[in-house]
This record gives sequence, structure tokens and C-alpha cells, in this order.
Amino acid sequence: MPDIVLTTLNAKYAHAAFGLRYLLANLGPLAERAVMLEFDIAARTTDAIEAILAQSPKIVGVGVYIWNVDPATQLVAELKRLRPELVVVLGGPEVSYETDQQEICRLADYVITGEADLAFADLCGRLLASDRPATKIIAAELPEFEVKVPMTELRLPIMNSAQSTLGNQKSAINLPYSFYTNEDLAHRVIYVEASRGCPFKCEFCLSSLDVPVRNAPLGPFLEQMQNLLDRGCRQFKFVDRTFNLNLNISKSILKFFLDRYTPGLFLHFEMIPDRLPEALRELIAQFEPGALQFEVGVQSLNDDVQHRISRKQDNGKLAENLLWLREHTGVHVHADLIVGLPGENLESFGRGFDRLVAMRPQEIQVGILKRLRGTPIVRHDEPWGMVYSPHAPYEVLQTSVMDFNTLQRLRRFSRYWDLIANSGNFVVTLPAVWGDASPFESFLRLSDWLFEKAGRQHGISLTHLTEMLFRFLTEQNQLPAKRAAEAIWADYQRLGRSDRPAFLKDLVAPADTRAVSRRPTADRQARHLAK
Repeated sequence: MPDIVLTTLNAKYAHAAFGLRYLLANLGPLAERAVMLEFDIAARTTDAIEAILAQSPKIVGVGVYIWNVDPATQLVAELKRLRPELVVVLGGPEVSYETDQQEICRLADYVITGEADLAFADLCGRLLASDRPATKIIAAELPEFEVKVPMTELRLPIMNSAQSTLGNQKSAINLPYSFYTNEDLAHRVIYVEASRGCPFKCEFCLSSLDVPVRNAPLGPFLEQMQNLLDRGCRQFKFVDRTFNLNLNISKSILKFFLDRYTPGLFLHFEMIPDRLPEALRELIAQFEPGALQFEVGVQSLNDDVQHRISRKQDNGKLAENLLWLREHTGVHVHADLIVGLPGENLESFGRGFDRLVAMRPQEIQVGILKRLRGTPIVRHDEPWGMVYSPHAPYEVLQTSVMDFNTLQRLRRFSRYWDLIANSGNFVVTLPAVWGDASPFESFLRLSDWLFEKAGRQHGISLTHLTEMLFRFLTEQNQLPAKRAAEAIWADYQRLGRSDRPAFLKDLVAPADTRAVSRRPTADRQARHLAK
């Protein structure tokens, strides 16, 4: 039986726990005495406890995040009631700050704050040697990446050591990619990282606290990517906050995958939106359509708001880069906007939304501001009347310039935008919602109307949503029924459907099934990995 159980509650089964694999990779000799058990937040806590206790461990390490802190608190509470002698160790971003305010931290035996890759192994070694630290809260030293493969044995070209890693820390970590199983490769999102940290100081983001940016040594990292490719991995989700920060490294990684491209390869990167030099453009343009997805954190296009939250962003360059990506590449662009930032009112957000729509990203993720523990966004609470939910995910409820009802309208806006725009189901129909008017104002009107008529935001079938959209276009926008029907029918056929809904049968001709084309698989992959 193992002495150590590493566990967490993932948001979904498809989300493999990257952090647990790092911990396992860095346990050293203790790895043989450890096992990893993953669950998801839909699982019953008692079932997870049963599986954990079946291992008869001495130590349970729990990864805690904003999406699982509530069920994780229940898990820890019940574990300690059943087995008080069991040593529970917490780690993860949710418990790295404000530990004195959290029930889960009170319940646990130890809490490791910061990057626990090495600190967890050290703690486990002490515990198993009956050398229990007196301090409950353990602040992990900042580790760096380590070259574990001798330079002369690498099969791939590498950069020199000065380019490969930053910092002079004595501690270093092993890469975790061998701990992805064949089942993971077949059924789950494979997370990878070429760097940690972020050079920017956006006050709503935990990554702004991770300074300096540290790069994985490029040679060993690419060796690991080659191993994943050799094992059949075709979808890679890079979690680097600033993939295109270091031009030499980002070029090397793109070139590596371009040289090994086969149909079905899919790469997701988070990119700095106003940094896209010509050397990167040349490489990006060579990838097949649908092979690359760029997640672009726009967040706000209001200069005053950007300055207020310490966000440095050249909006002109951002627009130029996004338009170039759409016009000259097959990259799937997923752009983020945040509702509820200090000082951003409804009109300001709407103007930014319209500007972003004009840049033509395939997806616009409208997110509600969250007060992540440890972030300096709290300094605006009093001057801007920021009121947040006390419960995870700590979303803003109102501000001095956006009252609760306005934020509720925008929450519904976000949900309906996901269903209609981000789903990719209404590419032809969507522009008819606004015509020559403001996309934001028009879609907000549609959102209000949908909620009034449907009374809900979830559980709406595609057929019912399609009929509601047809009614809105014809009844509210006064669009001729024939024109609205043809747009909707074109989307139906584009998605591979030939069954005419009853409300369209008198307005459109039956489908020519030979002409039906489905949305590309890569596009579906992009939408899946963006979640």
C-alpha cells in the first residue's frame, strides 16, 4: 500500500491534473511509495474518500483551486473525521494566499503556499521520518527548471544555457510528461508549459505575482514533446501566460511542431496580443487551418481602465495583430473580455465589445471579474464600490458604475453569446442580429428578449434556440422571414444537418445531402480546449 496519495477534484474528467503530475515527478525515491487519484467535481465526495482510504495512506496531498475549493473542503473535513491521524497537506493557488481566512486551511495539517513541486517532497520525507514541522504554513521556495538529460545526449537542437533558463536558484524541478498515461493521451487535455510566470502586473491576475518569468530548458522540453508525439499525442495545451514573450523560444517551439506536423495536430497557446513580430508571423502562417489556437487576453479596451488595473496594452497593435491573424492565417482566435473591472460601466464595456467584434475573432469569451485571493485588485474596493461574492469563484456582484441588475444582464449576455456565437452554430445567421447597428447593443437586446421568453439560460435545445432566434429576427428585427430562414438553413446544413425544422419547411427547399459539409474537426477541438 502507498504511504502518499496525491489527489484533486478536476473541473471535468477531460482536464488532467497537471500539478499532481509535477508533484509525482519530483518525489524522488518517495515516488515508489505514492499513488495519484484524480476525481472531478461531479463525483460524490464519499466515493472519493472511499477510494483514498482504500489505499491506507499516511499522507494525502490535495490540490486546491478556485473551481474545487468547496467540494475539496468537504473532502478534507470528512477525511479528518474518519481518520484524524491522517496527515492532510494542501497546495495550489487557492490556498497560497489568505490562508487564515479559509476553513479548508484550518482543517488541514499543513498548507504549502506557492509552487510546491519540491517543498511537498521535502515535507513528505520529514513526515515519514517522524519529523513533523512545527509550522503549519510552509512557504515554498521558488524552483527553477532543471536539465536532467546531458546536453550531448539530446537528439534535438537546443539553445545555450543562458537562453534556456533564468534565475540562480539552487533548487530545480523535473518535467512531468512521462506521467501522462496512454488513456490520458487518448481522452484528456494534455497540458504542457515552456515557461512560468508573467512580466506584467495586471491586478486581477495571480500570474502577475509570479516574477520572474522562468523558461524550461528548451532541449529537454522538446525531448519531452517528441516523446508525447511518439506516443500518439496530437493535442497540446500550453499553459504559459506569455508564450510569445521570448521570441527565440516561441520560434523554436513553433518550428519544432511545424517540422513534425501531421493532420490532427492541435496546439493551444496564450499570447500577448500586441506582440507579434514578423519572425513569428512567418512561422504561424505556415500552419494548416485549425492547427493553432491563440487565446488572447484583451480584458478591456478602455485606456483608463487598463491604466487603473496596471495593464500595459497597445490597443492599436492588438487590433492590427488580430486582423492579420484572421486575414492571413488559419489560427482560431479566442479572445477574452472581462465584465466588472473597476470604473468600466455598461457603455464602456459595450464600446470595447464592438471594437473586438470588428477584429473578427472566432470566439469572444465574456467573463465576470473574479477576486482571486492574493491579487491587488482589492485596492479598488472602496473607491469603486466593488462588492464580490464571498463564495468561490468570488465573482463581482456590483460596482459603483455597474449595479447588480446590470451585471445580471451581462451574465445572461455571456451565456447566450456562448450558445449562439461561440458555439459556431450560427456563423451565417449571427450578423443578422445586428446588421449595421452596434453588435453589443443588438445582442444585449436579444439576450434580454431570450430570457423574457425562455425564462432560463441553460437546458435550451439547439432546435428550440434556433426557432427562438428565427422569431427574434422576424418579430423584433423585422427581417423578412425568407431571408432569416435562408440564413438559419445555411447554418443547419453547414453543421451536417438535413432535417428541416417545422418552422422552416414552408420557407426553404430540402437539403441536397451531397452538398452538406461539417464544421472542421480542428474547429471543434479548438472550442473544446478553450473551455
